Amino acid sequence: MPSDVEIIGIQMPGLESRFKERPIKSVKLVVKMLACAIHSKLSKPFAFFGHSLGAFISFELTRELGKQFGLKPVHLFVSGIRSPQIPNSKSSIYHFPKDAFLKELNRRYGGIIEEIFQDPDLVQELLPGLRASFRMYESYKYVNGDPLDCPITAFGGLQDNTVARENLEVWRYQTKGTFFLHMVPGDHLFIHSDREHFLPILSDEVKRILMELK
Repeated sequence: MPSDVEIIGIQMPGLESRFKERPIKSVKLVVKMLACAIHSKLSKPFAFFGHSLGAFISFELTRELGKQFGLKPVHLFVSGIRSPQIPNSKSSIYHFPKDAFLKELNRRYGGIIEEIFQDPDLVQELLPGLRASFRMYESYKYVNGDPLDCPITAFGGLQDNTVARENLEVWRYQTKGTFFLHMVPGDHLFIHSDREHFLPILSDEVKRILMELK
């Protein structure tokens, strides 16, 4: 990213470095917690980036900040997930028995997920957070509302079999502003496995936004 951009990462309870914490199971709850935690820190122009479930969280957080505090990002970046008004077409798996859950998780997402599966102890530690994430995703309910005032840029993986291009394209109906779609090489986890293609595009988008703010 350009040197004058500060990056603040959001780490969910129950995942990665916070795997020992009790996970959150509701998009609505995590959005309210995030809005409360960050609204006072948003005195400068800000943008959100969310991948997969993180895109739904970023979208709903944008709505919540606007409704509660009159704040809006200069841009919303969403990645690797259908537009929220499109119903989920996949069956629920968060409640599956452990082996069935992990097998289906691997079938759908593979890649980095396979690396995690090679360490049984790590799988056991991450399992509650993974289940909670899928419960959040599978229980998410979109509520009709006005399109956002900020532009939206969507990213998709050309080899991602979890989301169709047409379901990324309809993110355009969630904004009153401009919309951009970038399809890059890679599967669902292209932001990790194919970052050499993805990150330069994201960086160029951010540089363009900075120029518009001057």
